[in-house]
Parts: sequence; structure tokens; C-alpha cells
Amino acid sequence: MSEKFTEGQVLEGKVTGVQSYGAFVALDDQIQGLVHISEVTHGFVKDINEFLSVGDEVKVKILSIDEEKNKYSLSIRATEEAPKQQAKTKQPQAKQQQQQSQQEEAGFNTLKDKLSEWIEQSEDRKSLHKK
Repeated sequence: MSEKFTEGQVLEGKVTGVQSYGAFVALDDQIQGLVHISEVTHGFVKDINEFLSVGDEVKVKILSIDEEKNKYSLSIRATEEAPKQQAKTKQPQAKQQQQQSQQEEAGFNTLKDKLSEWIEQSEDRKSLHKK
């Protein structure tokens, strides 16, 4: 087995094969490893062929080495910076209040919350009919 590669090492490799589950990357003339589809990039990858093709030069990180089985687990994603999470933009106060009142009108309150309002409305109607 090769002692020139270690776990955690980042190096250049060449894609030698692409399958639905991942891509094979040659680290040198004798050693090649697998980049699982989940390690291609940040986010979901439906079709690996949209990201990699045979012959592509890629930067990979060695995740693990199984000496007995001669298997190298590689990651392209680990060599890239994670995308920044987009902060939720705050809605203007007026818009929040409008949405809240729309939800209340739509019946998202419990019966207990609405009961006193309904009683008041009913009494108002009764007093209108008596006049």
C-alpha cells in the first residue's frame, strides 16, 4: 500500500470514471479513490454528471483510507467553503401586523379567544334590532 497518502490530505486528482453513486478519481498512476455523490458539492446532487466528467481535474481531500481493502474515500466538498446561509430578511412591522390580522380573520384563533368577541357582536346586533 502507498504510504505517501494520509487521511486529511488535500491534493489534485483526475476523474477516471463517473457512476450514479459517485466518481472515481486517480490520485496517481496506481491509486484511485471514490468521491461519493454526497461529497461532490454542498447541497443536494441529483445527477452527478451535471458536476463531473471523465478527465476533469479536481481538488480532493482524503476522508479515509482502508488499507486492507485498498479503498480511498475522497471528498471534493471538503475542499470548498460552505455557502453562507442567507439571513431571513425582516418584514416591515406594518406588513407583519397585516399578516397577523389576516390570520386572525381566517380563523386561526381558538374558540376561547373568539368567544368574548362573538358575544359582544351578538349583543350589539340585539340592541340594533330593539331600536
